[in-house]
Amino acid sequence: MKVSMEWLKDYVALENVDAKDLAEQITRAGIEIDVVENRNKGVNKIVVGYVVSKEKHPDADKLNVCIVDAGQEEQLQIVCGAKNVEAGQKVPVALIGATMPDGMQIKKAKLRGVPSQGMICSAKELGLNDKLLPKDQQEGILVLPHSVEIGTPISDVLGLDDYVLEFDLTPNRSDCLSMHGAAYEVGAILGREVHIADPLDMAQEIDEAAANHISVKISSPDYCSHYAARYITGVVLKASPQWMQNRLMAAGVRPINNIVDITNYVMLEYGQPLHAFDADKLNNGAIDVRLAKAGETLITLDGQERKLEPHMLLITDGVKPVALAGVMGGANSEVTEQTVNILLESAHFAGSIVRKTSRQLGLRSEASLRFEKEADRGAVIPALNRAAALMASFAGGEIHQGIVESVETSVEELTIALGIDKLNRILGTELSMLEVKTIFGRLDFDCADTAQGVIEVSVPTRRGDITSDVDLMEEIARLYGYDNIPTTAIEGPTIPGAYTKPQALRRELRRLLTHGGWQELISYSFTHPDQTAVFPALTTGSKPVKLSMPMSEERSVLRTSIIPQLLDAATYNVNRKHPDLALFEMGSVFLSKEELLTTQPKELPVLSLLLSGNLGQKQWNVNPVKVDFFDLKGTLETLFNHLGVQDSVTYVANQPQGYHPGRSASIYLKNGAGGQMLLGTLGQVHPQLQIDRDLEDVYVAEILLQPLFDYTDYEVKYRDLPRYPAVERDIAVVVDDSTEAEALLATIREIAGELLQTVQVFDVYTGSKLGDNKKSVAISLVYRHQERTLTDEEITSLHSTVVTALEETFGAELRK
Repeated sequence: MKVSMEWLKDYVALENVDAKDLAEQITRAGIEIDVVENRNKGVNKIVVGYVVSKEKHPDADKLNVCIVDAGQEEQLQIVCGAKNVEAGQKVPVALIGATMPDGMQIKKAKLRGVPSQGMICSAKELGLNDKLLPKDQQEGILVLPHSVEIGTPISDVLGLDDYVLEFDLTPNRSDCLSMHGAAYEVGAILGREVHIADPLDMAQEIDEAAANHISVKISSPDYCSHYAARYITGVVLKASPQWMQNRLMAAGVRPINNIVDITNYVMLEYGQPLHAFDADKLNNGAIDVRLAKAGETLITLDGQERKLEPHMLLITDGVKPVALAGVMGGANSEVTEQTVNILLESAHFAGSIVRKTSRQLGLRSEASLRFEKEADRGAVIPALNRAAALMASFAGGEIHQGIVESVETSVEELTIALGIDKLNRILGTELSMLEVKTIFGRLDFDCADTAQGVIEVSVPTRRGDITSDVDLMEEIARLYGYDNIPTTAIEGPTIPGAYTKPQALRRELRRLLTHGGWQELISYSFTHPDQTAVFPALTTGSKPVKLSMPMSEERSVLRTSIIPQLLDAATYNVNRKHPDLALFEMGSVFLSKEELLTTQPKELPVLSLLLSGNLGQKQWNVNPVKVDFFDLKGTLETLFNHLGVQDSVTYVANQPQGYHPGRSASIYLKNGAGGQMLLGTLGQVHPQLQIDRDLEDVYVAEILLQPLFDYTDYEVKYRDLPRYPAVERDIAVVVDDSTEAEALLATIREIAGELLQTVQVFDVYTGSKLGDNKKSVAISLVYRHQERTLTDEEITSLHSTVVTALEETFGAELRK
C-alpha cells in the first residue's frame, strides 16, 4: 500500500513531521516501510504556460515554433517537436535556468536557426511514470487542465511536493490497505487525533427513491453477507479533478475517467472496493448475487472471455452475469461515455471465494486483494455514501433517496476484556490503568472499567486482526515501544544440552560419508505417483500418501523411497558431463495402508546412497576403475563397523523390484529376540531402468535408520594395541556353488569364538577341475589372544574344529 503524505494530512496533522522519521517510527511499531519516495524527482523552475500560437518551423517539418505565455514579463518563443502541441493548450514549461530530473540544464538555444527560450515538457521529462497517466496523456507533451493558472509551479499543479510511504503489510494488517487505516496507525504512533469526515454530510439526495429503479437480492448468503447499492442519475463522463488524479498516481493507480477514478479513490480511502454499473444495461435495474452455473461465460473489463465454474460467485441482473464478485466487472455493464445512470455497488464478499476465483482465473485486482484479506464490513455503507457524494460533485449526478440493500448477517464491534495484571505479567512491564487506556485512546478504541484491574475494550470493525486479549496486548506492546520494555534475565534451573541418540547417529553417518568423498543431496519429499512403485522393497504393501493441494502432478504424493530422486540427480549430472557420482541423502519416507487417510501416516527415516562412474581420475600411470557392487557394499560395511553392528548384519542374495536380478541383496539385522529384521537393500539398478534413464551402471542402497537407532549402543570404545603375535591360517574349501560365502564366515565366527580376530574371503574359483556346480572359496583366518601367546597345539586344535564344522555343515572339502 502506497500512502501519500499529502493525502494523509487530510486526516491527521503532520506538521513538523519528516517522512523518513515517520517511516522509522511506523517500522518500529510493527509495519515495515519498504520505500520512502519523493515524488519530486528534481523539478524546479517549471511552470504552467499557455500556448498562444503555433507555427511550423521554417526549416524543419517536424518542429513547431510556439509563442507561450508562462507568466513572465514577456512571452516566450519555444521550439517544440511534440506532435500533440496546439495553440490554446496549457502545458508545463521549463524556464531558462531550470534543471530537469535527468540533470539536463535548460539554456537559450537555436534549433535550426530559430531561437528557443525554454522547453515544453512531457510527463516523462518531469520524472513522472507515464504508464500511470491517462492513455491520451502517455504520448507527447503533458496537456494540463484549462482551470490551472498560468505561472503556477508545476509541482503544485501535479502534487509533486509529496512523499509516498510504501507499507509492506503482513496479511493480518488489511486495515492499512486504506488511507483511513493508515491515518489511524499514524495517529496512534504520533499521539495525534484522527479526523474522518462523515460522508452523509457531503451531498444531498433528491426526493425520488432509488428502490423505484433498482433492486438487490442475495441468492448465495454463505459468500455475500451484505450487498448495498445507490442509484445515481444524470452523470457526465469526463476527466476527474487534477488533485484526484495526483493522489491516484501517487498510490500507483492510473486515472481513467471521473466515475472509475471515484470508485478507485474511495477504495483507497476506505479500503472498501466499489463498482459502478451502467444501470441502463441491467435487466430492470436488478442485482442478484449467486454462484455461477456450469457452462456460463463472462467477458471481463480486460476484454478476456472467462469460463466460469460453479464455485465462482457472480453479480447478475437476474438474466446474465455482469461481474465476477470482488474481482472484476463485466464488459456488458461497463460505464462508457454514453452512460447516464449508474448503479453503484458496495458489498462484502467472503475472502475465501474471491481468493479461489482470482487464483484460478489468474486475475488479481486491487479489489480482490482487499476482499481476500477480509475488507472491513463496517465500511460498506460509508464508502458507498462517500462515492455517491463525489459523483454528485464531480460527475454532475443526482443521488436518489435511500440505499437499496440486502443484509444477511449484521456486523458489530467486538468487546474484549483485558486484565492489567495479566498484561504486565506477559509483557514484563508495570503499566498503569491510565497508561493502558491512553494507548487505546490513541488507537481510537473505546474502553471502560468493568472490575478491579480489568477493562473492556471495543474493537472497531476495521481491525479484524484483533480477536482476543493477547492481540490487545500486542497493540499495547508495539505502541508503548518494544525498546521500552525492560530486559529480564532468564531464571530457573538449567541442564546441559545434548543430541538425542538419533541426532548423534545421523551426524556421525553424515560425517563418515562426507569425509569419505560422498556428497549429500537434499530433495523434495513430494514426488510423482509413478515413482512410488519403482523401489518398493522397504515399503511393500503401503500406499502413497496423496496431497490435497499439490504444487503439480510431478509433486503430488509423498515419497516412499529416496532412490528415484537420487536417480533424477544422477541423470541431471550425467547430462552435464559429471558421470562420477557418490551421492547420499538422509530423509524420511512416508507409508500408509489407506487410500483415504483416517490416521497419521508413518514417517520412517532412511539413508539412501548412489554410486556410479569411476573411482579416481585417469593419471599417466593409473587407469580409472569403474565402481561395482562391492564398492557400495564396502561403504556400508564401513558404516556398520563404525557403529559396532557389523557382526549383527548379514547380506542375503535377493532380487528386490527395481534392482538387477543377479547383482542385488537384502540386508538383515539381528534383533534383541535373536531373530532378524529387514534393514535395507543394495545392488545395481535394473538394466532396463538404467536404459530408460540413459545411465551407465548405477549402484544404489537404501537403509532403514530406525533399527540402527533402536539396536545400536553407539559409543566410541578404545582398546589397547595388541602385545602378542597373531597366527594366520588360510583354507580353501570346495562347496556347492549355491553356498553363500557369508554362511561359511558365520559358521567360522561361531566355532572359533573369541580367539578369532578377523576372517575374510580372499579368493573364489570355479572351473571344470572342481566338478559341476562346485566352487572353491579361499578364506583367511587370523587368531589372536589379547593377554598371551597362543600355542601351536591350541591353534591346530581350534583350526581343525573349524574345518570339521565346515565339512559337517556344508559338505565342504579341503581343496588340495
